[in-house]
Amino acid sequence: MFPVLISPSKWRRVVLPVLGASALFLPFSAFGAGQKFEKHFTVKGRPVVSIQNVANGRIEVKAAPKSQEVVVTGSQLSNKIGIESEQADNRIDVTATILDANAPAAELEENLSLQVPEETELQIRTQSGLIYVEQVMGDMKLESIGGDIHLKEVSGYIIVHSTGGSLICTLCAGKLEFSSISGNATITQPTLNNINLMTTTGNILYDGDFMRTGLYTMKSGKGVVEVRFSGTDSFDLNAQTNLGTVDNRAEAFLKPDTHGIRHSAIRAARGLFGSVGTGLAKVELSSFSGTIRILKRD
Repeated sequence: MFPVLISPSKWRRVVLPVLGASALFLPFSAFGAGQKFEKHFTVKGRPVVSIQNVANGRIEVKAAPKSQEVVVTGSQLSNKIGIESEQADNRIDVTATILDANAPAAELEENLSLQVPEETELQIRTQSGLIYVEQVMGDMKLESIGGDIHLKEVSGYIIVHSTGGSLICTLCAGKLEFSSISGNATITQPTLNNINLMTTTGNILYDGDFMRTGLYTMKSGKGVVEVRFSGTDSFDLNAQTNLGTVDNRAEAFLKPDTHGIRHSAIRAARGLFGSVGTGLAKVELSSFSGTIRILKRD
């Protein structure tokens, strides 16, 4: 016997009177395993998009120039997960829920893809699986237990929290906060004027310029904290470790602090203090038992 399929128009007539014109509950069981869904939301100005994902899978968000809508598409391998999407004025909520708590982990995976206006605020929370955001200009808060977070050409006030997931931020602008237990942070080609990176056992790599009057704090408990700067950068440096080491590969560029806070740029008691250029930005590096490394890019 063939399964009975519900046409999109009939599905709307059945569901919308119950949930209201702005809400749509789409359990994957209604579509069947391996099928996809797509939902369009018309928005104005700067929308806020919230994603709550209790399952596994990739979440991808990309900006569409001059777009005035949010497009949500999804796919999965089983019918053990339901997707609920709702619009309240300029806020879009997308929630993935588990329909069968006894299902094996391999069946609790779905992928979400979103197309949003360039100026969009994001709030994304997921268990595992990659979070990927590209060319979105807006404040964002991204949280993951075990999944990595990749950001490319984004700008705004960016907050990233993870337990074991790592952050890769390429061509990011604005302000960045990152905290993790074992995840790494890799920041390349940034135009960030304020960063605060903290990880307990992971590594931190900052490879980019320091903005004038910017504030940069990077801390790791056991990992490596490495900073690569250019010959045109200008910053004050304060690098300290309790039980680790300071690997200074920039002696030719690092000179005594120009503002008189420290009077020598020599290593003392596992500390390194000094200035590059006229010391316009402020860079603070610390590690409890790991290595702090500073060098000039080729």
